[in-house]
Amino acid sequence: MFVGETITAGGTVLISGNQAHYLAKVMRIAAGDAVILCDNITGEWVCRVVNASKREVVLEPVEQLRAREDVPDFWLCPALLKKDRFDQVLEKATELGVAAIHPVIMRRCVADKLNMSRAETLTIEAAEQCARTALPEISEPQKLAAMLRDWPSDRTLFFADEEGGEPAAEAFAKSTGPAAMLIGPEGGFDDTEREMLRDHPNVSPIGLGPRILRGETAAIAATAVWMGMCGDWKNGE
Repeated sequence: MFVGETITAGGTVLISGNQAHYLAKVMRIAAGDAVILCDNITGEWVCRVVNASKREVVLEPVEQLRAREDVPDFWLCPALLKKDRFDQVLEKATELGVAAIHPVIMRRCVADKLNMSRAETLTIEAAEQCARTALPEISEPQKLAAMLRDWPSDRTLFFADEEGGEPAAEAFAKSTGPAAMLIGPEGGFDDTEREMLRDHPNVSPIGLGPRILRGETAAIAATAVWMGMCGDWKNGE
């Protein structure tokens, strides 16, 4: 379970609200029980329950199990999709190990807003499910032109162009340094967006195979290929 405060040896951790209700009433913890907590700062800890009620749970850290992990420096920049499909992107990107998720608004997007509280909840749940100790950064959605204008000069932005590009695995294999992956909306990139991308010095168009993929499938597939070629899957860890 992720908590919002920093866990320190010799201190205490106070959990309230829905998390306290879950621990006390659903998990039925009691004084003396052990709970695994993460804080997204120091890592993962075993904590002992000091006191538990449905409104408040007090715990004391006992032992640090793992330091906060270093995830690969890979950003996923997916176009906003319909809610249930974008939920899949948030969940699976977290499980796959991306460092950041930067949603993008494009001309053919069917959505233009993101419930940030819901998005953060989904990524926390996904991180807990896969035992990840570092949460991905999630930014507010921004328009493509604004993203490209402020794009860092040291980071390659791959974009999955349905009109073709270098095969993804080949492009990733030659890549060095920080990277990001841009995935288009259900209707694809329009001509103006494609031209804008291909004119940008840090953008590299790639292909994701012979089939037309849904936005959520493309985001998950491209991330998995990058993790296998360049990320923390390549050594079989």
